[in-house]
Amino acid sequence: MRGPAIAPPAPVGHRRPLRAAVPLAASAALLLSLLGAAPAHPAPDSSARRLQQAFATAAADYHVPQSVLLAVSYLQSRWDSHGGAPSVTGGYGPMHLTDAPTALATAARSAPEHFAGEHFAGGAEDPRGDTARAALHLTASRPAAGAPAPSAVPARLRTLPKAAELTGIPAARLRSDPAANVAGGAALLAAAQRELGAPASADPADWYSAVARFSGADDTATATAYADDVYDVLRTGEERVTDDGQRVTLAARPGPAPDAGRLRRSGLRTLPADGTECPRSVACTSVPAPYEEFGDNDYGNHDLGDRAASQQIKYIVIHDTEGAWEGVMNLIQDPTYVSWNYTIRSTDGLIAQHVKTKDVAWHAGNWDVNARSIGIEHEGFLAAPDAWYTEEMYRSSARLVRYLARTYGIPLDRQHILGHDNVPGPTASTIPGMHTDPGPYWDWRHYFRLLGRPLRRTAGPHSGVLTVLPDYDTNRPVYTGCTTKGEPCPAHGSGEVRLHTDHDESAPLVRDIGLRTDPTDGVNDLSSRVSTGQQYAVAGRWGDWTAVWYLGQKAWFRDPAGQRTAVPARGLVVTPREGLASVPVYGRAYPEKAAYPAGVPAQSVVPLPYTIPAGQRYVIGDEMPGEYYYAVTFTPEAHRVVVGEDRYYEIQYGHRVAFVRAADVTVEDGAAARR
Repeated sequence: MRGPAIAPPAPVGHRRPLRAAVPLAASAALLLSLLGAAPAHPAPDSSARRLQQAFATAAADYHVPQSVLLAVSYLQSRWDSHGGAPSVTGGYGPMHLTDAPTALATAARSAPEHFAGEHFAGGAEDPRGDTARAALHLTASRPAAGAPAPSAVPARLRTLPKAAELTGIPAARLRSDPAANVAGGAALLAAAQRELGAPASADPADWYSAVARFSGADDTATATAYADDVYDVLRTGEERVTDDGQRVTLAARPGPAPDAGRLRRSGLRTLPADGTECPRSVACTSVPAPYEEFGDNDYGNHDLGDRAASQQIKYIVIHDTEGAWEGVMNLIQDPTYVSWNYTIRSTDGLIAQHVKTKDVAWHAGNWDVNARSIGIEHEGFLAAPDAWYTEEMYRSSARLVRYLARTYGIPLDRQHILGHDNVPGPTASTIPGMHTDPGPYWDWRHYFRLLGRPLRRTAGPHSGVLTVLPDYDTNRPVYTGCTTKGEPCPAHGSGEVRLHTDHDESAPLVRDIGLRTDPTDGVNDLSSRVSTGQQYAVAGRWGDWTAVWYLGQKAWFRDPAGQRTAVPARGLVVTPREGLASVPVYGRAYPEKAAYPAGVPAQSVVPLPYTIPAGQRYVIGDEMPGEYYYAVTFTPEAHRVVVGEDRYYEIQYGHRVAFVRAADVTVEDGAAARR
């Protein structure tokens, strides 16, 4: 899903908009225009330990163990303050104290022309990505703008006003002052402990139930999963420098055996699992995407299948919702809309499953990828660097992805764990409309650490393959268009690196001929960007610059010694077979015409407007047969999986992956390849 060229973060563009207006809960519209309200970042505090002291002071004042307070804050924000800007769910400061009504009202005043509770509409991409089934283009009406009454917003999104009551600190200060924010969080934890009838113990183990209640979850499973993550942070410890230059340390404490007894008696509801496919370590509920027929063979919003028995699941695709939880839950239950397999909530990491993994959701804009993938949405905005993805959402997502990877044999690497922005357009005409989420502010480096597969150097210094690996916090390319076209986005860490046509900052950016536009530094312009974890073949070096083969050309990025933005890696590469001047590149790996049985129309194998010229090399992500899932009817009796003799390699071609026919290329050891 893609953010817009003009603020605020755009509703995502799935294949078709709503058949009719969807009544969204007030909090569903939350922060759809929030970026316009984000304040500028303050200058770093002169004392790099001021925030650490704030935790110590708040812990003493409210009789909360400092380690518990630090661990909760880490899970909420990784101790960042985000310059006083609210998160996607209206949370402020290191403790992520939520004040959704204020955040929403501020956003409405800042950009009233954009304030509407519509999600997922307005893009050019056909998320099903299959011309064998005609796309229906239906008209949607937009809900009226307006800020919700506080009573209409869930309690989990109104913790800051309660903190103000408990502390006597004005709400405005709780939103803007990190130290006050920490005090507010400590007061909420102490209040939760009192409400549970527990003493203000100095033993962190005695605070487990209070931590669970702090999550704001109204069910035992979600609250428990949240508390388990807090105590995992307690056991392992953490240390980092925050976004405003504060060094915060939580020493490892391997011992606490938390007491969950009071949580079991706290009256939280039991979450119905209803056959969800999730690991036991997360909170998971079923919110099914309806499978209904409307007549004239029109149906929504996914296709029934029999994966992995009939077809191997090769990819997991990471999306962001471009909208808030309640509204997204309304949309997924609209049978005239589109679908994805899971959504993850920002505040507490709750997972909702919508489509069974055996079935095919319409989420990626490429039918070949849809048929071989699982799509996961994350509550957030691409173009909102300070409407941050919470640590609990990252952790919950990582647990789900690890579980799915184990279940279906999916490698945990960037060739198989794709962003929506890495999915190729299936045909030349679809390339400009493909989506760009989760965008440059998704922290792939941290995510793979949580997946248990940290990205690192895997080869010697002279390898012909590299892995893109900038330091997220200090890597801050200039992006524009987060709120207004051409205007700079707030300075923020990023996992992406910009590419030039020569080893010079003033050299033009690399052009993507498939987009048919000149490259820009726009937050949604993928023409000339590589992303953390992606692997490319080295094409040259010059001083502090390194070149890679990218979109059929040599592309340069800064890679200075002592502050590398890429590391040597091992990997296989493809290059055109001897005697070929170039080979075509494809957006889908479909079978040859002879493979189709009677009754299944043969799908055209048409290359994209790209080639691999002789002498260039591209890293292989996977090898696979040409395959097509024929599913254009409501009833699955006519569905067929067509498998051909042709084989394909998935390669990292540009920012997006692509496919080449095995018959067109030679495979080499990239680490040993000459460059």
